[in-house]
Amino acid sequence: MTDQIELPDLAEGLLAAARENEQFEVCLSRNRSTTVKAYLGQVESVRSGASQAVGVRIVVNGRQGFATAGSLDPNVLNEVVEEARENLQFAERDPHQGIADPDGVLPPGLDLSDRSVLRLTEEHRATIAIELEQRCLSADSRISGVRSSAWSDGWGEFAIASTSGIAVYNEGGSCSVGVQPLAVDGGETQIGYAGDAARRPDELDLDRVVNEAVEDATGMLGATKPSSEKVTVIFEPSVAAAFLGTVAGALTGDRVIKGRSPFAERLDEQIAVPQLTLVDDPTNIESLGADNHDGEGLAARRNVIVDSGVLSQFLHNSYTGRRVGTTSTGSAVRGPRSTPSVGLHALSLVPGTDSREELFKKINKGVFIRGVNGLHSGVNPVSGDFSVGAYGHRIHDGALGEPFREATIASTLQKMLLDIIEIGGDFEFLPDGTGMASIAIDDVALSGI
Repeated sequence: MTDQIELPDLAEGLLAAARENEQFEVCLSRNRSTTVKAYLGQVESVRSGASQAVGVRIVVNGRQGFATAGSLDPNVLNEVVEEARENLQFAERDPHQGIADPDGVLPPGLDLSDRSVLRLTEEHRATIAIELEQRCLSADSRISGVRSSAWSDGWGEFAIASTSGIAVYNEGGSCSVGVQPLAVDGGETQIGYAGDAARRPDELDLDRVVNEAVEDATGMLGATKPSSEKVTVIFEPSVAAAFLGTVAGALTGDRVIKGRSPFAERLDEQIAVPQLTLVDDPTNIESLGADNHDGEGLAARRNVIVDSGVLSQFLHNSYTGRRVGTTSTGSAVRGPRSTPSVGLHALSLVPGTDSREELFKKINKGVFIRGVNGLHSGVNPVSGDFSVGAYGHRIHDGALGEPFREATIASTLQKMLLDIIEIGGDFEFLPDGTGMASIAIDDVALSGI
């Protein structure tokens, strides 16, 4: 049974198949997950699943052969090795292609393998899912139902080994909850949402999830289209994360090499206000994006991307680093099903000191953006122009006012970074591992009626 074989042992066995002229890398994973949904006080569904995968990468004279499979059966593993070897003949030669070499950076030594998730019972999962639904229903008389109330948890193992001397094994788990209450007033219905994620079940903040979900639904009752004008906007942390994540995603080596970044030629230039510092820091254990290694097995490290407004570096894996004459920043992302790419692990900004209410008072008049839609399709990756749907509240006399919906906000990423006027102190780590705070941005086009 392959389930009884440790992934590092499987990886070591596959490495024995490497030939003398081959750079050989093997990546293995094994995962399991459970999701429980509640409806009308009962368990509506339970889904449990498990998956496993292998990916083998072989490089010879700059040509790369890659193959993958969704099984760790010994016969399948041998077939994947031969398929990767066969695929070499179809690959074009690239002098920069190759597996990662150890760079001497020490991993942070984070303990990410809290096993409390593995001790969860079906009763516990169901109890929390039902409790979230019932608490939302009793929190406000306008909550008429709950569209979805769910508990999820998972555990995963990841191993990577190569002929360059890399041998890494990581395991860990997390759990999450999410709830969507329905608020009704007259003939109007609004759907809210809130969720939380953590490594341990006892770290989930159910009180906050219920309060935010109910407020998200009831707060949008009576929302109308706003008038069109140029305004100061405040992005709540998840919206700020979406926009700044888009910016940081354009600061990766592959985007720069392909000419698909509006910041490609601006290294060491001031691209944002001095108040903004952006880091990708998987060494911070408070983030769910924390890790000891990147997708190529190099040590995770803290990378300052924008330092007091200055674009201080691009993120690289070993390949893009070679392409531009530098080294990897430990920013490879991958699973066994793919070859390494470049990406963010745990993006965060350095927060300010003002509370969200103090930000409202400072700008006095503007809009508070609670959510956006269409961000990925609404941003031009080359020019930086964006136009996305948005909803939220007006800000009058330094306080939240009436809600609005079906609006559009538009600007450019470059202008937005230079138009930041405040960064809040309401810093939080979001379920995706991003650490963010509210940000206030001047001169944004708001379109409605």
